[in-house]
Amino acid sequence: MLRFFILMAYAAVATWSAASGSAASGSAASGAETVKVFVLAGQSNMQGHGKVNAEQRANDGKGSLEWLVNNPTTSKKYGSLVDAAGDWKERPDVQIVYLDRKGNLTPGYGHREGYIGPELGFGQVVGDAFKSPVLLIKVAWGGKSLGKDFRPPSAGGEVGEYYQELLRLTRATLRDAKTLFPSYSNCNFELAGFGWHQGWNDRVNQAFNDEYEQNMTHFINDIRKDLNTPQLPFVIAETGMSGWEETHPRAVSLMKAQAAVAKRDEFQGNVKFVGTKDFYRPKEASPSGQAYHWNSNAETYYLIGEGMGQSILQLLDAKQ
Repeated sequence: MLRFFILMAYAAVATWSAASGSAASGSAASGAETVKVFVLAGQSNMQGHGKVNAEQRANDGKGSLEWLVNNPTTSKKYGSLVDAAGDWKERPDVQIVYLDRKGNLTPGYGHREGYIGPELGFGQVVGDAFKSPVLLIKVAWGGKSLGKDFRPPSAGGEVGEYYQELLRLTRATLRDAKTLFPSYSNCNFELAGFGWHQGWNDRVNQAFNDEYEQNMTHFINDIRKDLNTPQLPFVIAETGMSGWEETHPRAVSLMKAQAAVAKRDEFQGNVKFVGTKDFYRPKEASPSGQAYHWNSNAETYYLIGEGMGQSILQLLDAKQ
């Protein structure tokens, strides 16, 4: 039933014309299949530091994706990520472009090969929800702030270099999608949702911290305007790297700011906050002790992506 309502919701979503780089309606009349496109953006935790392979030197592999697949307590959920031979599955119905890498969705599209980010869990959720193909455009760089690097035009001051680069890469991917993926040669494209996971570089800067809610509000409005997609569903994944035990004032205030954005009147029904504190795993159960990278725990990154995907589907369903 949820899938039915979601698919019906797309009647109201604009179709992207790869030739013109703008939104256009009328895809149903063309008879061509429509690819559902989702942008995933942010800094290092959107890049993804969840370890794929279980290695003895990395806490005996605990918290890696391989460990999750093989551990009796987690294999029921994660075992479907491998085939009968134990090799990682690829999803030809969910394809991804991440800077200079592209292909079918499979583990390894984190900050470098051997790691995952939220894209894996997100892709499983949206891929299962649609019969039509899904394309993920992932644009993320480590150590980038919303206050400066991603600073949107409406916030005033100098527009962030990486805000502009995000737009450039998104537009270029949509323009060149039929070349990047020959299977899309007869397809149209719908920009269907935007996922955001970022915050560290703003939570360590008091000035950026203080203006985060306002900057995030401008960012959403400007992205929608610059990509010609008014009311584009937008989800914000909380920067909750230390779980419920986080007490640092700037960290707490930044998470409150992220949640507050989704509560603004103008964003009701089209922006959603994704709490992530429950997804935190301690270093004793993880491949590393890098708290700012979720201790490199693959389950954490998978669950963040899964939560973002579920929230996107809820927003699309709410359009009805």
